[in-house]
Amino acid sequence: MSHTLEIEERIVKMLRTVYDPEIPVNVYDLGLIYKVDVDDDGRVAIDMTLTAPNCPAADFIVEDVKQKIESVEGVASAQINLVFEPEWNKDMMSEEAKLELGFL
Repeated sequence: MSHTLEIEERIVKMLRTVYDPEIPVNVYDLGLIYKVDVDDDGRVAIDMTLTAPNCPAADFIVEDVKQKIESVEGVASAQINLVFEPEWNKDMMSEEAKLELGFL
């Protein structure tokens, strides 16, 4: 397995520990993470969104993601890009998240 792939797996594991304070499901399974890029120097770029553009916890969530990703072994730095295209909807959630929130 490539070095960057190992780091990506650790990042996904870490993203599963970040929660929107109002929703009992992690940001990864909610489908809020659109892209994770890791370069050979351990620099990480993440495109993520929020369940709503005016989410009151936006700063908290983005900072939590950044701090946790930068604590992952092999990560030199993390750039978190907040994007709202495509707009998030509940179909982006994992089956587990839909079950947890009663959408199934």
